[in-house]
Amino acid sequence: MAGLDALDLALLGALHDDAQAGPLELSRSTGVARATVTSRLQRLRERGVIAGYRADIDVAGAGFDVHAFVTLQVAQGALEDVRHDLETIPGVLEAYATTGEGDVLCRIAAASHEALQDTLVELNRSSSIVRSTSVVVLSELVGWRTLPLLQTGAAASAGRSAMRTSQPAP
Repeated sequence: MAGLDALDLALLGALHDDAQAGPLELSRSTGVARATVTSRLQRLRERGVIAGYRADIDVAGAGFDVHAFVTLQVAQGALEDVRHDLETIPGVLEAYATTGEGDVLCRIAAASHEALQDTLVELNRSSSIVRSTSVVVLSELVGWRTLPLLQTGAAASAGRSAMRTSQPAP
């Protein structure tokens, strides 16, 4: 575990609920001093737990509600070429080098099934891609989340004893 304690988790949870919450509001919601909140947030940023500042954009809400996952088989030694090709296609939201049958797994979004088809055709124009297999997303069962994972590794008794908790202590 990365050494997160109950206060770290409380701060991350509060930021998850309201990414614009400032140190004073976080101090009030957790019951710890503002200086403590500020130093903890700084430590979380330095460790890379909080990575930058950016808006959480819902591409489906922006009109790109057709999603697919595409597995690519890449020509031997052409991973960097494929990375470059993928970066030029706006519909590619993310891509990962993987193990297994495929070499790369991509998440793609499009405004329509026709636009998705156009993106898939564009993907297959790359001379570095040997084969692609796509699956269209029907519905999202579990969205991107991090707090449940982080909560599994944090010591229940770690953190500030004065911190407010939403649940009574056992």
